[in-house]
Amino acid sequence: MRGPARRESDTMDTFMCSSWYQMRYADPHNPERPVSREAAAKWLPVDQYTGGAEHAVMHLLYTRFFWKAARDMGVVEGDEPMLRLFNQGVILGPDGNRMSKSRGNVVAPDDQVSQWGSDAFRCQLMFVGPWDQGGPYNPTGMAGIVRWLNRLWSLGDGAHRPARRPPSEGTRDLRRATHKTISRPRRRSRLPLQYPDLAPDGARFGDAEAREAGPVDHVAWEEAVTSAILATAPLAPHLAEELWDRIGGAFSVHTGMAESVTPSWLAMTRLKSRFRSTARCGHALVLPVRRSRCA
Repeated sequence: MRGPARRESDTMDTFMCSSWYQMRYADPHNPERPVSREAAAKWLPVDQYTGGAEHAVMHLLYTRFFWKAARDMGVVEGDEPMLRLFNQGVILGPDGNRMSKSRGNVVAPDDQVSQWGSDAFRCQLMFVGPWDQGGPYNPTGMAGIVRWLNRLWSLGDGAHRPARRPPSEGTRDLRRATHKTISRPRRRSRLPLQYPDLAPDGARFGDAEAREAGPVDHVAWEEAVTSAILATAPLAPHLAEELWDRIGGAFSVHTGMAESVTPSWLAMTRLKSRFRSTARCGHALVLPVRRSRCA
């Protein structure tokens, strides 16, 4: 075939680009260098690399080669492109096997999102099991997650906002639960990432504490609801963003800061114990907590 030829430029493997894209992200409009030294010093190396073991092994091999070559050319500094590696597990089919069309156990994400919403489906995947292990997808577990998200929505939407009241036992219990919830993600931030551990207690304690312990102060209530929304943001970002706007939060829930933990609110002043006297009759016993000087 005669005529003018057209040069084909897309001849390299995709790893050729994906092996150094994190460098370019730091300085995407630089016409002279892959990345300026100032941008590289500010943004690189990458703090957290997350990927499946089967893919990440090959990609990390190539990206480490590119990084070390760039280091030798004086483009970047440091020996490693990523500071931390975490391989997530595999989501299996409901039958416990790898999803496969031949097995007929494939769960289509689009169908789940259409039925339940993206936030609910996201939470379902996060709560399947430890992030590094994965596990079988259980579609029957979605109902509980939807109830939890609906309960959070009703709390954040102002349907249960209390009136101004004097301090009470309910207020003290709620504030203790709030500050206990705030303190947990900070303790867990030093551990390997585990999404089931990030299930926000703040989405559960609000109306339960208020209902069982009596009326609560509106300041304590708003602090609890705000903390619940912030704790939910990594798990259900769309719902949390909408609720953040409704309570008057600034800019975005993902830039919001949780309240500082007050140690005095973490101390227990009373202990509640539940027991049954008969098969149908349940009771709750509330006892004051006394601390011994010898403890």
